[in-house]
Amino acid sequence: MSRVYTLVNQKGGVGKTTTATNLAAYLAYYGQRVLLIDLDPQANATACLGVDKATVKGGTYEAIIHQANPGPFILHNPRLKISLLPASTALAGAEVELVPELARETRLRETVKSVSERYDYVLIDCPPSLGLLTLNGLVAARHGVIIPVQCEYLALEGIGQLTNTIQRVRSAIFPELAVRGVVLTMYDSRTKLAADVVGEVRKHFPTQVFKSLIPRSIRLAEAPSYGQPIVVYAPDSSGAQAYAALAREVLEGDGIKIALEA
Repeated sequence: MSRVYTLVNQKGGVGKTTTATNLAAYLAYYGQRVLLIDLDPQANATACLGVDKATVKGGTYEAIIHQANPGPFILHNPRLKISLLPASTALAGAEVELVPELARETRLRETVKSVSERYDYVLIDCPPSLGLLTLNGLVAARHGVIIPVQCEYLALEGIGQLTNTIQRVRSAIFPELAVRGVVLTMYDSRTKLAADVVGEVRKHFPTQVFKSLIPRSIRLAEAPSYGQPIVVYAPDSSGAQAYAALAREVLEGDGIKIALEA
């Protein structure tokens, strides 16, 4: 069975999709079979892998709302060795459509179960909100959530709210839900604020903050516009090195020996 991690933060602009796509790319680079599920109606993860959301014929929406077999909708990128269950514009209405449905919070978990044997890792990129789509992402996170946190003061304010949401999901639906780790993003070593934020986050999650710090990087910002993860767009950049280190941390924490680099 695959390891299933959900990337979540209700605050936008924290590097969540950047982390989802680049972590997926480096897990694949290190020899893992990876499925990235785009659960965000904005379809940014889909675009980051070079897929035009306007051309998507089916994906996460059909799997969740119509409970369709996701297999036919999964796109595989042979160059990156990543599979993608894409998002489309139809996903924007999913929050409303899920409200009257039975077992509405477990739809994605069932979708993941149906394909999990094909992959070593399933990463789920949630929208920047705490609605029903994100709830589905949390309930599907069989091995935990990964929380990207921007190294700025306002990012700290959302941690308590997200922690409370995770606790409510544990109490009501999924007692095993855990925090797999916190990724500190947009780190600028030149500022005292960044160091202060790192310290505060480590107080909240003393044993769960990944050592790898993701720096502010022009290359990381540029890569999505080319539909490429950083491992392809700028493999020698500081951002690439940081995400490579993060992927190694995840693999090491999961007890997986890393394959020889290509």
